[in-house]
Amino acid sequence: MSEVIKNRYEFVVLFDVENGNPNGDPDAGNMPRIDAQTSHGIITDVCLKRKIRNYVETVKDDSQGYRIYVKEGIALNSRHENAYKSVNAEKSKEKPNIDAKNFMCQNFFDIRTFGAVMTTGDYNCGQVRGPVQLNFARSLSPIVQSELTITRQAVTTEKDLAKKTTEMGRKHIVPYGLYRVEGYISAKLAQQTGFGEDDLNLLFEAIENMFEHDHSAARGKMAVRKFIVFKHESELGNAPSHKLFEQVKVQKKEDVAVPRSFNDYEVTINREATPQKVELIEREYCLV
Repeated sequence: MSEVIKNRYEFVVLFDVENGNPNGDPDAGNMPRIDAQTSHGIITDVCLKRKIRNYVETVKDDSQGYRIYVKEGIALNSRHENAYKSVNAEKSKEKPNIDAKNFMCQNFFDIRTFGAVMTTGDYNCGQVRGPVQLNFARSLSPIVQSELTITRQAVTTEKDLAKKTTEMGRKHIVPYGLYRVEGYISAKLAQQTGFGEDDLNLLFEAIENMFEHDHSAARGKMAVRKFIVFKHESELGNAPSHKLFEQVKVQKKEDVAVPRSFNDYEVTINREATPQKVELIEREYCLV
Protein backbone atom coordinates (compact mmCIF):
# COMPACT_ATOMS: atom_id res chain seq x y z
CA MET A 1 0.00 0.00 0.00
CA SER A 2 1.13 3.57 -0.67
CA GLU A 3 2.04 6.14 1.95
CA VAL A 4 -0.89 7.64 3.86
CA ILE A 5 -1.85 11.11 2.62
CA LYS A 6 -0.31 14.07 4.46
CA ASN A 7 -2.54 16.89 3.19
CA ARG A 8 -6.11 17.92 3.79
CA TYR A 9 -8.26 18.44 0.68
CA GLU A 10 -11.61 19.89 -0.30
CA PHE A 11 -13.16 19.67 -3.73
CA VAL A 12 -16.04 20.95 -5.86
CA VAL A 13 -17.56 18.91 -8.69
CA LEU A 14 -20.01 20.21 -11.29
CA PHE A 15 -21.92 17.63 -13.31
CA ASP A 16 -25.06 17.65 -15.38
CA VAL A 17 -27.90 15.43 -16.56
CA GLU A 18 -29.85 15.66 -19.78
CA ASN A 19 -33.16 13.82 -20.26
CA GLY A 20 -32.54 11.42 -17.40
CA ASN A 21 -33.31 10.63 -13.79
CA PRO A 22 -30.06 11.06 -11.82
CA ASN A 23 -31.43 9.86 -8.47
CA GLY A 24 -35.01 8.66 -8.09
CA ASP A 25 -36.89 8.93 -4.80
CA PRO A 26 -38.58 5.61 -3.90
CA ASP A 27 -40.97 7.47 -1.58
CA ALA A 28 -42.20 9.57 -4.53
CA GLY A 29 -42.73 6.92 -7.21
CA ASN A 30 -39.05 7.15 -8.24
CA MET A 31 -39.44 10.76 -9.37
CA PRO A 32 -36.19 12.77 -9.42
CA ARG A 33 -35.38 14.02 -5.93
CA ILE A 34 -36.28 17.66 -5.36
CA ASP A 35 -36.24 20.33 -2.66
CA ALA A 36 -39.94 20.92 -2.04
CA GLN A 37 -39.42 24.58 -1.13
CA THR A 38 -37.12 25.69 -3.95
CA SER A 39 -37.64 23.01 -6.65
CA HIS A 40 -33.88 22.55 -6.89
CA GLY A 41 -32.80 19.00 -7.70
CA ILE A 42 -31.09 16.85 -5.07
CA ILE A 43 -28.79 13.84 -5.41
CA THR A 44 -27.77 12.00 -2.25
CA ASP A 45 -24.20 11.32 -1.20
CA VAL A 46 -25.05 7.61 -1.14
CA CYS A 47 -25.93 7.71 -4.84
CA LEU A 48 -22.59 9.31 -5.77
CA LYS A 49 -20.61 6.95 -3.54
CA ARG A 50 -22.27 4.03 -5.33
CA LYS A 51 -20.97 5.30 -8.67
CA ILE A 52 -17.47 5.72 -7.24
CA ARG A 53 -17.59 2.19 -5.83
CA ASN A 54 -18.78 0.82 -9.17
CA TYR A 55 -15.93 2.49 -11.06
CA VAL A 56 -13.29 1.16 -8.65
CA GLU A 57 -14.75 -2.32 -8.91
CA THR A 58 -14.71 -2.05 -12.71
CA VAL A 59 -11.05 -1.03 -13.00
CA LYS A 60 -9.64 -3.05 -10.09
CA ASP A 61 -11.79 -6.18 -10.48
CA ASP A 62 -11.56 -7.21 -6.81
CA SER A 63 -7.76 -7.09 -6.80
CA GLN A 64 -5.97 -7.24 -3.46
CA GLY A 65 -6.59 -4.15 -1.37
CA TYR A 66 -9.34 -2.83 -3.67
CA ARG A 67 -12.34 -5.00 -2.94
CA ILE A 68 -15.70 -3.31 -2.40
CA TYR A 69 -17.48 -3.85 0.93
CA VAL A 70 -20.94 -2.49 0.07
CA LYS A 71 -22.14 -4.26 -3.06
CA GLU A 72 -25.18 -6.07 -4.39
CA GLY A 73 -25.67 -9.72 -3.51
CA ILE A 74 -23.26 -9.80 -0.56
CA ALA A 75 -24.17 -10.21 3.13
CA LEU A 76 -21.98 -7.81 5.11
CA ASN A 77 -21.79 -10.05 8.17
CA SER A 78 -20.13 -12.75 6.09
CA ARG A 79 -17.30 -10.32 5.35
CA HIS A 80 -16.85 -9.69 9.09
CA GLU A 81 -16.64 -13.42 9.75
CA ASN A 82 -14.05 -13.83 7.00
CA ALA A 83 -11.95 -11.04 8.56
CA TYR A 84 -11.91 -12.87 11.93
CA LYS A 85 -10.88 -16.11 10.26
CA SER A 86 -8.14 -14.36 8.27
CA VAL A 87 -6.50 -12.95 11.43
CA ASN A 88 -7.19 -16.10 13.51
CA ALA A 89 -9.34 -14.23 16.02
CA GLU A 90 -11.97 -15.71 18.31
CA LYS A 91 -15.57 -14.73 17.70
CA SER A 92 -16.55 -11.55 19.53
CA LYS A 93 -19.97 -9.92 19.36
CA GLU A 94 -19.65 -7.16 21.95
CA LYS A 95 -16.03 -6.00 21.67
CA PRO A 96 -14.50 -5.25 18.23
CA ASN A 97 -11.33 -7.03 17.24
CA ILE A 98 -8.66 -4.51 16.21
CA ASP A 99 -6.84 -6.93 13.89
CA ALA A 100 -10.09 -7.74 12.08
CA LYS A 101 -10.87 -4.03 11.80
CA ASN A 102 -7.44 -3.36 10.28
CA PHE A 103 -7.92 -6.30 7.91
CA MET A 104 -11.14 -4.76 6.61
CA CYS A 105 -9.47 -1.38 6.08
CA GLN A 106 -6.54 -2.92 4.24
CA ASN A 107 -8.66 -5.06 1.92
CA PHE A 108 -11.68 -2.87 1.11
CA PHE A 109 -11.22 0.41 -0.75
CA ASP A 110 -14.59 1.85 0.23
CA ILE A 111 -13.96 1.23 3.94
CA ARG A 112 -10.58 3.01 3.76
CA THR A 113 -12.28 5.83 1.88
CA PHE A 114 -15.81 6.31 3.23
CA GLY A 115 -15.68 4.32 6.47
CA ALA A 116 -18.19 1.70 7.60
CA VAL A 117 -20.22 0.43 10.56
CA MET A 118 -19.10 -3.19 11.05
CA THR A 119 -20.61 -3.92 14.46
CA THR A 120 -23.48 -6.15 13.28
CA GLY A 121 -23.61 -9.91 13.69
CA ASP A 122 -21.44 -12.20 15.79
CA TYR A 123 -18.11 -10.90 14.44
CA ASN A 124 -17.65 -7.32 15.56
CA CYS A 125 -15.13 -5.45 13.39
CA GLY A 126 -15.84 -2.06 14.92
CA GLN A 127 -16.76 1.25 13.36
CA VAL A 128 -14.53 3.19 10.98
CA ARG A 129 -14.91 6.89 10.25
CA GLY A 130 -13.82 7.47 6.67
CA PRO A 131 -11.58 10.37 5.57
CA VAL A 132 -13.70 11.14 2.47
CA GLN A 133 -17.12 12.70 2.93
CA LEU A 134 -19.58 14.16 0.41
CA ASN A 135 -22.46 16.59 0.75
CA PHE A 136 -25.73 16.15 -1.11
CA ALA A 137 -25.48 17.44 -4.68
CA ARG A 138 -27.88 20.27 -5.52
CA SER A 139 -28.88 21.71 -8.88
CA LEU A 140 -27.88 25.30 -9.63
CA SER A 141 -31.36 26.12 -10.95
CA PRO A 142 -34.83 24.72 -10.24
CA ILE A 143 -35.52 21.53 -12.20
CA VAL A 144 -38.65 20.18 -13.83
CA GLN A 145 -39.78 16.67 -12.90
CA SER A 146 -41.14 15.41 -16.21
CA GLU A 147 -43.26 12.26 -16.32
CA LEU A 148 -43.46 10.63 -19.76
CA THR A 149 -45.78 7.85 -20.86
CA ILE A 150 -44.05 5.04 -22.72
CA THR A 151 -45.35 1.92 -24.52
CA ARG A 152 -43.94 -1.53 -25.20
CA GLN A 153 -45.03 -3.66 -28.17
CA ALA A 154 -44.94 -6.85 -26.15
CA VAL A 155 -47.25 -7.79 -23.30
CA THR A 156 -46.21 -9.72 -20.21
CA THR A 157 -48.64 -12.65 -20.00
CA GLU A 158 -50.73 -14.83 -22.33
CA LYS A 159 -53.85 -13.62 -20.53
CA ASP A 160 -52.97 -9.98 -21.28
CA LEU A 161 -52.27 -10.85 -24.94
CA ALA A 162 -55.94 -11.69 -25.46
CA LYS A 163 -56.95 -8.19 -24.36
CA LYS A 164 -54.21 -5.84 -25.59
CA THR A 165 -51.14 -5.62 -27.80
CA THR A 166 -49.04 -3.11 -25.88
CA GLU A 167 -47.94 -2.38 -22.30
CA MET A 168 -48.03 1.15 -20.87
CA GLY A 169 -45.44 2.56 -18.52
CA ARG A 170 -43.99 5.73 -17.03
CA LYS A 171 -40.57 7.29 -17.27
CA HIS A 172 -39.36 10.16 -15.09
CA ILE A 173 -36.71 12.58 -16.35
CA VAL A 174 -35.07 15.92 -15.74
CA PRO A 175 -34.88 17.74 -19.11
CA TYR A 176 -31.67 19.40 -17.94
CA GLY A 177 -29.97 20.05 -14.63
CA LEU A 178 -26.50 21.23 -13.62
CA TYR A 179 -25.57 19.94 -10.16
CA ARG A 180 -22.87 20.90 -7.69
CA VAL A 181 -21.42 18.68 -4.97
CA GLU A 182 -18.72 19.49 -2.42
CA GLY A 183 -16.46 17.05 -0.64
CA TYR A 184 -13.86 16.79 2.11
CA ILE A 185 -10.76 14.64 2.61
CA SER A 186 -9.22 14.48 6.09
CA ALA A 187 -5.56 13.50 6.39
CA LYS A 188 -6.02 12.82 10.11
CA LEU A 189 -8.82 10.33 9.53
CA ALA A 190 -6.78 8.82 6.70
CA GLN A 191 -4.20 7.77 9.30
CA GLN A 192 -6.84 5.63 11.00
CA THR A 193 -7.92 3.78 7.84
CA GLY A 194 -4.66 3.78 5.84
CA PHE A 195 -6.07 5.88 2.99
CA GLY A 196 -2.96 6.50 0.86
CA GLU A 197 -1.76 8.54 -2.09
CA ASP A 198 -2.68 5.75 -4.52
CA ASP A 199 -6.19 5.68 -3.03
CA LEU A 200 -6.45 9.44 -3.46
CA ASN A 201 -5.48 9.27 -7.12
CA LEU A 202 -7.95 6.43 -7.69
CA LEU A 203 -10.69 8.41 -5.94
CA PHE A 204 -10.10 11.43 -8.18
CA GLU A 205 -10.06 9.17 -11.24
CA ALA A 206 -13.32 7.56 -10.12
CA ILE A 207 -15.02 10.94 -9.64
CA GLU A 208 -13.96 12.06 -13.11
CA ASN A 209 -15.29 8.84 -14.65
CA MET A 210 -18.21 8.02 -12.37
CA PHE A 211 -20.76 8.50 -15.17
CA GLU A 212 -18.67 7.15 -18.05
CA HIS A 213 -19.33 3.51 -17.13
CA ASP A 214 -22.81 4.08 -15.69
CA HIS A 215 -24.80 5.02 -18.80
CA SER A 216 -28.38 3.80 -19.06
CA ALA A 217 -31.64 4.87 -20.67
CA ALA A 218 -33.00 5.78 -17.23
CA ARG A 219 -30.15 8.16 -16.35
CA GLY A 220 -29.94 9.89 -19.72
CA LYS A 221 -26.75 11.76 -20.53
CA MET A 222 -24.65 12.58 -17.47
CA ALA A 223 -21.16 14.08 -17.44
CA VAL A 224 -18.67 15.65 -15.05
CA ARG A 225 -18.05 19.22 -16.24
CA LYS A 226 -15.69 20.74 -13.67
CA PHE A 227 -13.56 19.27 -10.91
CA ILE A 228 -11.75 21.76 -8.66
CA VAL A 229 -9.50 20.55 -5.83
CA PHE A 230 -8.10 22.58 -2.90
CA LYS A 231 -4.93 21.05 -1.46
CA HIS A 232 -3.81 22.26 1.98
CA GLU A 233 -0.17 22.35 2.95
CA SER A 234 -0.84 20.71 6.32
CA GLU A 235 -2.78 17.74 7.69
CA LEU A 236 -5.22 19.89 9.66
CA GLY A 237 -5.72 22.45 6.91
CA ASN A 238 -4.84 26.08 6.32
CA ALA A 239 -8.23 27.66 5.58
CA PRO A 240 -11.95 27.07 6.35
CA SER A 241 -13.60 24.84 3.79
CA HIS A 242 -16.58 27.16 3.24
CA LYS A 243 -14.24 29.99 2.27
CA LEU A 244 -12.62 27.80 -0.35
CA PHE A 245 -15.97 26.67 -1.75
CA GLU A 246 -16.97 30.33 -2.12
CA GLN A 247 -14.17 30.79 -4.65
CA VAL A 248 -16.15 28.72 -7.16
CA LYS A 249 -19.20 30.64 -8.42
CA VAL A 250 -21.73 29.30 -10.93
CA GLN A 251 -24.42 31.54 -12.40
CA LYS A 252 -26.95 31.22 -15.17
CA LYS A 253 -26.16 33.59 -18.02
CA GLU A 254 -28.37 36.67 -18.08
CA ASP A 255 -29.68 36.08 -21.60
CA VAL A 256 -30.77 32.50 -20.79
CA ALA A 257 -34.39 32.03 -19.70
CA VAL A 258 -34.39 28.26 -19.25
CA PRO A 259 -30.99 26.53 -19.07
CA ARG A 260 -30.69 23.48 -21.29
CA SER A 261 -26.92 22.97 -21.49
CA PHE A 262 -23.70 23.53 -19.55
CA ASN A 263 -22.95 26.47 -21.85
CA ASP A 264 -25.97 28.28 -20.43
CA TYR A 265 -23.98 28.79 -17.20
CA GLU A 266 -20.91 30.83 -16.39
CA VAL A 267 -18.34 29.31 -14.01
CA THR A 268 -16.01 31.73 -12.24
CA ILE A 269 -13.03 30.53 -10.18
CA ASN A 270 -11.51 33.28 -8.04
CA ARG A 271 -7.91 32.10 -7.95
CA GLU A 272 -6.68 35.37 -6.45
CA ALA A 273 -8.68 34.67 -3.28
CA THR A 274 -6.87 31.38 -2.62
CA PRO A 275 -5.33 31.59 0.88
CA GLN A 276 -1.65 31.07 1.48
CA LYS A 277 -0.57 27.45 1.91
CA VAL A 278 -3.57 26.25 -0.12
CA GLU A 279 -3.18 25.14 -3.74
CA LEU A 280 -6.10 25.37 -6.16
CA ILE A 281 -6.02 22.60 -8.76
CA GLU A 282 -8.41 22.37 -11.68
CA ARG A 283 -8.30 18.76 -12.83
CA GLU A 284 -7.16 18.62 -16.45
CA TYR A 285 -9.57 15.82 -17.35
CA CYS A 286 -12.48 18.23 -16.89
CA LEU A 287 -10.97 21.33 -18.49
CA VAL A 288 -13.36 22.75 -21.11
